[in-house]
Amino acid sequence: MTDTLQDTSDTDELLDELRSWLAENWDPDQSVGEWWERLGTSGWAAPTLPEGSFGRGVARSVGVQLTNEIAAFGAVGAPYGLGLLLAAPTIADHGTREQIDSLVRDIVTGQSAWCQLFSEPGAGSDLAGLTAKAELDGDEWIVNGQKVWTSLGQSADVGMLIARTTPDAPKHQGISYFAIDMHQPGVEVRPLREMTGHAMFNETFLTDARVPADRLIGGLNRGWAVANTTLGYERAGLGTGGASRGTIVMPGTVAGNLGRRVGDFASTPEPGAKKLTKTASAGGDRPARRDDLLTGLARGNGRLTDPLIRQDLVRLYTLNELGRLNSERVKATRAAGGDIPGMANISKLSMSAVMRLTRDLGLRIVGAQGMLHAYDAKDQATLNEATGNPFLPGVTGTALYAQAPSIYGGTDQIQRNIIGERVLGLPKEPGADKDTPFSQLLKNG
Repeated sequence: MTDTLQDTSDTDELLDELRSWLAENWDPDQSVGEWWERLGTSGWAAPTLPEGSFGRGVARSVGVQLTNEIAAFGAVGAPYGLGLLLAAPTIADHGTREQIDSLVRDIVTGQSAWCQLFSEPGAGSDLAGLTAKAELDGDEWIVNGQKVWTSLGQSADVGMLIARTTPDAPKHQGISYFAIDMHQPGVEVRPLREMTGHAMFNETFLTDARVPADRLIGGLNRGWAVANTTLGYERAGLGTGGASRGTIVMPGTVAGNLGRRVGDFASTPEPGAKKLTKTASAGGDRPARRDDLLTGLARGNGRLTDPLIRQDLVRLYTLNELGRLNSERVKATRAAGGDIPGMANISKLSMSAVMRLTRDLGLRIVGAQGMLHAYDAKDQATLNEATGNPFLPGVTGTALYAQAPSIYGGTDQIQRNIIGERVLGLPKEPGADKDTPFSQLLKNG
């Protein structure tokens, strides 16, 4: 992506432009769809997208500041979900002009919600071992196969699908990337309930599902390169480095929010409230982070004087600050026309470490109460009353969820392999899969 902001004065000018635009365009009485139409087509919904692709071409750290400014103003922010995080930047990088004008536009204006159809029961860490196949039939592709860990698949309109289009090519070379309609016959989404009690993930069954030929992204058999672009954005988005704030509103036709009054979702800022447009290192405020929340919890629980608790709170603060500073390094390097190889993978590893430390530290702060968890709203209300600690669900929920980040988006082991092989130039593990046709390889169980 192009970073057009060279210094702090450029960022300040952009923030001033956004404030003026919000003052002229925010109307709480319009519908969510009408508001997102304005926000998306103006470039403010996804400012990190390139100019000409419904963005402003800014670095991620600047995009966070712009998102926080929208929240501080009291307006509803961009459509939430994988469309904006993954699909839009991937299509902006690899799609045709027509695909950008239709698919990306529907993402930034909230008309479509997206999911990711990558992993399979036998192709997780070895993603290129996928067996879902797509066969050309006239001007359509016919897709058959199974996918798993489909986040938010139950509310998606469109899926990012990778499928095998040339079985006789080596496994990394015979894959193509599609945008598939999730509402058609032949697409079945089944929820997978997690130990947190939620069912964010799903398994998806594709039986003679169809994809128009013009929904092939990046060219025939070039899906591995396109998929790696998506994974790069996923790792950068999941990694540490400064979180944005604001109200989450789900896009797309299934969520049913497009026709609702947008002001009903807005959080009106208190009179005289500061706008969070700067980071702490710049002398301003920053969004609350896990270390802030746990520090407050430790203070309330009388654990802030425990030297080991204090030490790990500082460790957590340090990891978050390193992530934020790495994000600033990327911004500065891109502004100078360069790149930092492997930084997305490092950020993903750092995020896993932050989640594990947050889990362990939170449970130590709450003590024996950390063994208590409720899986529905009614039981949670009862538990809150019994413990007198409304913050406990956040701690126990994080503890149950903390195992996931080191797995999804590529395991920690895969991230280290990528850094070793693609960044440090270490030799790859020996194997026959590089040149052997996929149809001749032994398949994963």
